[in-house]
Amino acid sequence: MSSLVLNASYEPLTYVSAERAIKLIVQNKADIVEADESVVFRSESLEIPYPKVVRLIMFVEIPKHMRKRVSRKMVMARDKYTCQYCNRHRTQLRKDERLTIEHVKPKAKGGQTTWDNIVTACNTCNWKKGNRLPWEVHMYPTHTPKEPRYISIVLLEKADETQRKWIEKWC
Repeated sequence: MSSLVLNASYEPLTYVSAERAIKLIVQNKADIVEADESVVFRSESLEIPYPKVVRLIMFVEIPKHMRKRVSRKMVMARDKYTCQYCNRHRTQLRKDERLTIEHVKPKAKGGQTTWDNIVTACNTCNWKKGNRLPWEVHMYPTHTPKEPRYISIVLLEKADETQRKWIEKWC
């Protein structure tokens, strides 16, 4: 059992054990944001429901950008495994289709492999767009590509539904 820890600004930071989360709550260093009332931790004088999400009371300074190189795995996670042109999730692709990484501004036209120029695209849309700019083929990504918050994407892989909604806001 793990608890998601949010900064005072509600930005996701890490996971801790439920016991560590309870210790933070008892020491008045964190508040419960979401709890599972069906699981209760008891002591002689306290009853605390399982804290699924806690928020630190004091703001903890963290590096603004934990920069990571552009990688296929991170781009796919940032784009939620969805083609940014036809908006189909990987589970909706036909048997002969797959997700690829696509340069919004093609490399042949000076496009770089940067977070703001790479999107996930199914091979059908990637082929259709080809080596052209979005305005030339009237194909625009559904979301403007940007550098993701690395920590949020990493935390998202382990999150349950309750924790997921607190993390997705920061991806």
